[in-house]
Amino acid sequence: MRRREFITLLGSAATWPLAARAQQSATPVIGFLGTSSPDLYAIRLNVFREGLKQTGYVEGQNVAIEYRWAQDVVDRLPALAADLVQHRVNVIVAASGTPGAVAAKAATTTIPIVFAVSVDPIKVGFVQSLNRPGGNLTGVTNLNVEIGPKRLEVLHALLPTASDFAVLVDPTGPALAEPFVREVQAAARSLGLRLHVLNASSERDFDPVFARAAQLKAAAVIIGPSTFFVGRGEQLATLTLRYKVPAIYQYRPFAAAGGLMSYGSDETEYYHLVGVYTGRILKGEKPAQLPVEQSTKVELIINLKTAKALGIDVPLSLLGRADEVIE
Repeated sequence: MRRREFITLLGSAATWPLAARAQQSATPVIGFLGTSSPDLYAIRLNVFREGLKQTGYVEGQNVAIEYRWAQDVVDRLPALAADLVQHRVNVIVAASGTPGAVAAKAATTTIPIVFAVSVDPIKVGFVQSLNRPGGNLTGVTNLNVEIGPKRLEVLHALLPTASDFAVLVDPTGPALAEPFVREVQAAARSLGLRLHVLNASSERDFDPVFARAAQLKAAAVIIGPSTFFVGRGEQLATLTLRYKVPAIYQYRPFAAAGGLMSYGSDETEYYHLVGVYTGRILKGEKPAQLPVEQSTKVELIINLKTAKALGIDVPLSLLGRADEVIE
């Protein structure tokens, strides 16, 4: 081998790792901040990745995702958000509801943040307006707080002679729990009904809460929006059957797991939009100029098998309104 060819080959070998590292560092990184665990977020993660793919990003191919899970300890979220900032991610997905968005907002004013919340993002200070957010935050909202009264109306149509109902909320998330209770209380007064407020912030609270609902002779329970309740639909559904207390929740997995009814935003649409917005930001769009999206698809699911087990006859008028009937 000639000396010049040898030097050229040696130089190429020396620079190859640098080029590889440069290519590797060019891969964008998403910081995903979750309240609970990947198992409980399985549905949301799948549709989030589908939304990313729609914009041209596939995890493990041309985008990396750093996951941080609070394991249901909300107080861990600020430290986890700060850790993502330290890792210099390109965008943070605050997939842990309002507490996660608050933690991410406090951690950085420069890294783009995509939130997924049930509250009014203007009232809580996430954005200046829905059309032009104005800062480093934008994202997706759903209608789960606003349609809380509708859930009571559905239960009232199902059980028209009942006068007492209960609402279950997580007191550790007052930004969600308080407006939800206010909305449902107002609806209860207009319908001439009594509403009992029950609190649960850990799994050990579930049994006493449903026992209390039965003791209060509540005809049914409205399960409020909470990042803690997400993913525990099967457990909550089992308890409603054990204590013979009908319940309505916001997401389909609750009804599919044996809960009586679900009425709320379609979480597959909701997190698909989060994935799309994340991809758009990675492509260079600015959160300040990306309008806050609202997940508008609402669905009513009725589990007829559960209704029969609870001795409830679902009126035809309600069955006709259902988007899906599980038999």
